[in-house]
Amino acid sequence: MKNILVIHTGGTISMEEDLTTGAVTTANTHPLHNMTAMIREIANIEEEILFNLPSPHITPSHMLELAKKINNKISTHHIDGIVVTHGTDTLEETAYFLDLFLATQIPVVITGAMRSSNELGSDGPYNLMSSIRVAICDEATDKGVLVVMNDEIHTAKYVTKTSTSNVATFQSPQFGPIGVITKQAVNFYQKLITNESYPIKNITKNVALIKAYAGMDGSLIRAIQQSNVDGLVIEGFGQGNIPPEVIVSIKDFIADNKPVVLVSRCFKGTVQATYAYTGGGRHLKDLGVIFANGLTGQKARIKLLIALEITAISSELNSIFEI
Repeated sequence: MKNILVIHTGGTISMEEDLTTGAVTTANTHPLHNMTAMIREIANIEEEILFNLPSPHITPSHMLELAKKINNKISTHHIDGIVVTHGTDTLEETAYFLDLFLATQIPVVITGAMRSSNELGSDGPYNLMSSIRVAICDEATDKGVLVVMNDEIHTAKYVTKTSTSNVATFQSPQFGPIGVITKQAVNFYQKLITNESYPIKNITKNVALIKAYAGMDGSLIRAIQQSNVDGLVIEGFGQGNIPPEVIVSIKDFIADNKPVVLVSRCFKGTVQATYAYTGGGRHLKDLGVIFANGLTGQKARIKLLIALEITAISSELNSIFEI
């Protein structure tokens, strides 16, 4: 049998519901420990609790610590696959951070739950078992970091949480899941064309994320520029357009040698240098705004945090975001 390391970081998958008040909170003992005997029928399992945090408490520093822990375990132990349990609110950001950091071909799978362990219809134990099955699957190698939820396998780059409470919340609007899990098999249908790896040592930068809206002016960006921030991600309209009143503040931000990365607030498609009017994509490109290739705002922020640990040169940042 294959050797699988399960790293717990907290989240709903490790919580219990108070049946009197309905409040959901961290359990005294990890609820998934009860599954160990069942899981050991298909894999040799080593478990470790790295954090016990609700996912809104997870920071990029926690993500880096987790990434380093995985690298250390891979280099010092014979491990065939990794499964990480995580809260769902920031799961996609941690998954993408790991995807950008790790340079391993073994399966790394992130999973979570929308219902706590003692709620009716709890999905945590099932998602964990599904993730173990993916992690021991030979076809799961060299596919980057994967997110497994609700019988579907998604890539860390494109998966996003789409519903506040539905168990089918994790979707990949751009291309759909790359695989599915049945009772009999794990089936893959797609593969990412490129893999990236940026093994940074520290997270020292601060990147802000804002969403464009009708009638927006430059006051918010000016306020951000005056704070302790090293870069900015803007979710623009459509193909990558913003109101004209924002342009002066963007020019000032870039003139301060701080990068501005543009994504679309749409959940499908990519930003493009199409419109030449003031605030249009082509105009923004000419100003030196960096275009992210098909990323959501939260994913682009994670990538810029990592990229700024490597370089602050605009042309080099452009190359990183073109991938």
